[in-house]
Amino acid sequence: MIKILANDGLEVDGITLLEEAGYEVSTTKLSQAELMQALPEYDVIIVRSATQVRKDLIDACPNLKIIARAGVGLDNIDVEHAESKGIMVMNTPIASSQSVAELAFTHMFNLARFAHLSNRQMPGIGDTTDFKSLKTAYSSGIQLRGKTLGIIGFGRIGQEVARIGVAIGMNVMPVDPVIENADIKIIVYNSDNIRLSVSMDTYEWDEVLRNSDFLTLHVPFTGGKAIIDAGEIAKMKDGAFIVNTSRGGAVDEKALLEALNSGKLRGAGLDVFEDEPMPNPELLHHPKISLTPHIGASTVEAQANIGLELADRIIAFFGDDK
Repeated sequence: MIKILANDGLEVDGITLLEEAGYEVSTTKLSQAELMQALPEYDVIIVRSATQVRKDLIDACPNLKIIARAGVGLDNIDVEHAESKGIMVMNTPIASSQSVAELAFTHMFNLARFAHLSNRQMPGIGDTTDFKSLKTAYSSGIQLRGKTLGIIGFGRIGQEVARIGVAIGMNVMPVDPVIENADIKIIVYNSDNIRLSVSMDTYEWDEVLRNSDFLTLHVPFTGGKAIIDAGEIAKMKDGAFIVNTSRGGAVDEKALLEALNSGKLRGAGLDVFEDEPMPNPELLHHPKISLTPHIGASTVEAQANIGLELADRIIAFFGDDK
């Protein structure tokens, strides 16, 4: 029987599909030390971002046939080493694209209308005479319509961001080192009659930095030099916003704080951090930053899609060999 360890959990529909196919699925959470002892008994491990599957663990598991990431990035898995051992590495790049894109816009709307600050302050002083002062302070928000949206990374998530941006009337400028253009299909919800297809070309890196009112990142990051550092921020429009829902470290946090404090940048939206799960407190308390705790793919719909997608791919891999 094929044994599967979903060490960081898996949505119930995915588990049901695997069990109905005759596989044994465990969702018992094991520590990294415990994995070294227990994982050799399993054929498949499913992880999210918490569990690390590195060379030493891979070498200790001769029965391992699949390492599956219930999400997009693979930075917590030694992919090349696993594949050199004949182990299939898979992830779910499609299932959570819309959820991540919508969270990016959550941060943009928060920042544009000071909603992140209003939500912090209204419970404490919103029922006092300070109500009027808050209203005055937060009445200088901006609309997203007509603003320029720079998208770094024009893969599935970046294209979903572009789709939303076009739909609300933004000037969309994507940049990608590989993708030169893409057809962005906008389908009006619950309508078979209204469809819009936009052929969208990518732009040059510096052009996107110079023109973006909102700059959002949707690229993998595996360490090394940040994609957006002090030099890149210096090229940006004064008063722009940065949103990072991709990976911690993709934006240099020190440079970001300096730009926010100097007024070079007007705000930032962060779902990911360099030092998870203990982000820099200066980021957490900064009035110009909208914050979420790495929940880009964490919607009910996305998790259901991820579970079903992984289950389908695992079943297809093993076929009738149970």
